[in-house]
Amino acid sequence: MKQLYEEIEGFHTENLEELDKFRLKFLGKKGILTALFDDIKNIPPEQRKDFGADINILKTKVTEKFNLLKEAIEERKQDVVLKQDLTCPANSLELGSRHPISVVKRKICDVFEKIGFTIVEGPEIEDDWHNFEALNFQPEHPARDMQDTFFINTNPDIALRTHTSSIQVRIMENNRPPIRVICPGRVFRNEVVTARSHCIFHQIEGLYIDKNVSFADMKQTLLHFAKEMFGNHINIRLRPSFFPFTEPSAEMDISCDICGGKGCNLCKYSGWVEILGCGMIDPNVLKNTNIDPEQYSGFAFGMGIERITQQLYKTKDIRLFFENDVRFLKQFEAV
Repeated sequence: MKQLYEEIEGFHTENLEELDKFRLKFLGKKGILTALFDDIKNIPPEQRKDFGADINILKTKVTEKFNLLKEAIEERKQDVVLKQDLTCPANSLELGSRHPISVVKRKICDVFEKIGFTIVEGPEIEDDWHNFEALNFQPEHPARDMQDTFFINTNPDIALRTHTSSIQVRIMENNRPPIRVICPGRVFRNEVVTARSHCIFHQIEGLYIDKNVSFADMKQTLLHFAKEMFGNHINIRLRPSFFPFTEPSAEMDISCDICGGKGCNLCKYSGWVEILGCGMIDPNVLKNTNIDPEQYSGFAFGMGIERITQQLYKTKDIRLFFENDVRFLKQFEAV
């Protein structure tokens, strides 16, 4: 075996015919390795396993040596052709494109930047204070259960952030009003993966705090966003809801742009698609970040980028964004 190893390692050629003879010598039907495999039956049973392993290693080394030398020979041939004929076209490079999630994230940011919002990002791994406590989550809230959140550590609790609201807490702790920011990023929740939801998704949350900010200001801001993103034909509706960090709270729906309001699996055949949650910031959240709720008020909102992307590109299954199927992604090359 040692002699064969040395012969393989020491072999070198720049000729394809010699290289093919080398391959047949070891891998051909009448080659050395074929004979060794046939000889296994003559080896004592207790030695057969090691003997077979050695043959497989030899086979791998021969294959690697053959492929390496063949590639080198073909490259040299190509270099010769190029030097002889300078009119040969260069090797074409296939250009990629931005992922649809990145495209829509940029569009959303552009809409809010034009009306005075600043983009702020933060860590994906958060402590309990920034992810839950400062946002008025009660100790018994379901989001703080192990089955709903990806905890990295307990006592103290460290988790993959469940929303980008944690960035807003950091902003409020370190800045005084007026504050007007949007916070994009990945978030993580322990959810069943379906056509409508995923355990990893992208989110953008907005925060506006100043004197005399009202619910009407929030509604007009979000109406402006919906029409800028989807067109003037889009309608919105606000439904009462509950979030620990806002009061009053609402869910905002837009008329389904996939089915035109007729009903499909994405809108659950209602004609409306929920795209974000919003509300006036709870006074307790302002107090937790040392902002006087008697002097300042504000609103916050949060949306999933995948949900917006589905509406813009008429995509009915959220899982397509994570499968990295080139046939799907190529559709967005011109975007």
